Amino acid sequence: MKLNAFYASLLGASLLATGARAEGNIKFTEFDLPNGLHVILHEDHATPIVAVSVMYHVGSKNEDPQRTGFAHFFEHLLFEGSENIGRGEYMKMVQANGGQLNANTSQDRTYYYEVLPSNQLELGLWMESERMLHAKIDMTGVETQRKVVKEEKKQRYDNTPYGQLLNVVYENAYTKHPYRWSPIGKEQYIDQAKLDEFMNFYKTFYVPNNAVLSIAGDLDVNQAKEWITKYFGDIPKGTGAIPRPTDVEPEQKAEKRVEFYDNVQLPAVIVAYHTPKMGTDDWYALQLLTQMLSQGKSSRFQKEIVEQQQKGLAVGAFMIPNEDPGVAFMYGITNSGVKPAELEKSMLAEVEKVKTGTISDEEYQKLMNQAENDFVTQNQRVAGIAENLATYYTYFHNADLVNTELTHYTKITKEDLKRVANKYFTKENRLVVYYLPKSEQKKG
Repeated sequence: MKLNAFYASLLGASLLATGARAEGNIKFTEFDLPNGLHVILHEDHATPIVAVSVMYHVGSKNEDPQRTGFAHFFEHLLFEGSENIGRGEYMKMVQANGGQLNANTSQDRTYYYEVLPSNQLELGLWMESERMLHAKIDMTGVETQRKVVKEEKKQRYDNTPYGQLLNVVYENAYTKHPYRWSPIGKEQYIDQAKLDEFMNFYKTFYVPNNAVLSIAGDLDVNQAKEWITKYFGDIPKGTGAIPRPTDVEPEQKAEKRVEFYDNVQLPAVIVAYHTPKMGTDDWYALQLLTQMLSQGKSSRFQKEIVEQQQKGLAVGAFMIPNEDPGVAFMYGITNSGVKPAELEKSMLAEVEKVKTGTISDEEYQKLMNQAENDFVTQNQRVAGIAENLATYYTYFHNADLVNTELTHYTKITKEDLKRVANKYFTKENRLVVYYLPKSEQKKG
């Protein structure tokens, strides 16, 4: 087997390797370069793999309302190449050296990463420094990625059953805050944008003082520091102010109800409640509460609505970890012949049981076990560690949450779960969406 092919086959197994990191605290080193780039290094020699990542503190909420989709567009555009990397060669270079790479965009940040054989760490650092300093932004790349992004929107949102679910919720739950549009944005804005608008976005947000470089895996910290200084130290600090949205979503004081029609066979019901910002005690309690309702075959939604009542084909609840106050989602797809109102009634009944009923010691302990398992699992992969370190610093300026965040969950009591259910899961604070087949839409 060729060496690079061997490394590529090793990646999947190594990303799941537990090593010593599952047994104790994740040790890391962090520092700032003079240009403002924050660097976090985690050394782990369990496997000869290293994850190189850069998180930019820019997402869809930083966009002009008349230019939505810019952050996600840049996620694609910055794979076009650079002054020193040929067009279309970025991915080929990583794969040719036995690595994997990807990127993703949220409402709050954009994240790029490569997972490489550890002897290719310098390559990964050079390539990310090229993305930060010398990205190829021209009309050829813009036109290419316009087509790519439009096709992605078509495949992932427009032509996927229930693909508009998150968009519909955010568009109706928010009236002022920029979470009211999703990262995919509107294709007409990308079409309308001029080249200088893309250049200005790059110069504003893709600067070292708006980024975290997080590296985890088989590395030598001293050598890594030398290479980081070599490739990132001379990148100029951004000179302009980095725009941060200041809009605060006003308190919702009455229930909102929306009907949305799409190419689906079965109706769906979505109930969404406004929540406090991530990192607060109430946010952690609500996160546990949504897990109690829907995580696992023995969860309340699954046992009661799917198995006992057979009202829902699939029912769940979750929270997206947004930097600003977000929403808790509850959703269900109706079983054949079941009306949306019937499913909604069953879902809300389970919420009321939390408010007024009891939570057994057994159910509470299972919830704590799930929280601990989820936390540990996130940090069993070098790629997961690199991302978590970057996320905790970007959102909280506290990378050590990679070790301590679990305590925020374990201190939540049964009484806390009931308290936040009564505080946030109210009629006045909720949006109800009926996601309906187009065949049911009344004409004219």
